[in-house]
Amino acid sequence: MSRRRRAVKRLTKPDSRYGSTLVGHLVNTVMRDGKKTLAERIVYAAFEKVSEKLEKGDPVDLLLGALENSRPRLEVKSRRVGGATYQVPLEIPFERQESLAMRWMVNAAAARKGIPMKDALANEIIDAYNNTGGVVKKKEDTHKMAQSNRAFAHLRW
Repeated sequence: MSRRRRAVKRLTKPDSRYGSTLVGHLVNTVMRDGKKTLAERIVYAAFEKVSEKLEKGDPVDLLLGALENSRPRLEVKSRRVGGATYQVPLEIPFERQESLAMRWMVNAAAARKGIPMKDALANEIIDAYNNTGGVVKKKEDTHKMAQSNRAFAHLRW
């Protein structure tokens, strides 16, 4: 058991343009080396592209829809029991679901080589909104892994 005190959850500040903590979280996920202004430019440019392509209203609602389609509900964690390691499926708390989906989205966008990050992020958001693309595939793979290991669910703690 840990002797330290529990880590305090820090609240994400809302972004300047949309006033949304969700967009602020996305900006922080895109940010590298503390360059927040650059991350904001990338996210806002991606939002403009998403709005143009999908021709729907608010880009924050589109991001919400994309995250809804790409949030994992289950994951597996390794648990060591009597010399054997089992992959135990666990339900994920909402905050972690959102963080994982956002991180997967940004990493999938960064993995698209040859195009600017703003275009890649816009394409990932559109793909996730349409229930296709790398992020949704990663979610389905995670669920498949949890489903195949549900025999070990009794080992969760």
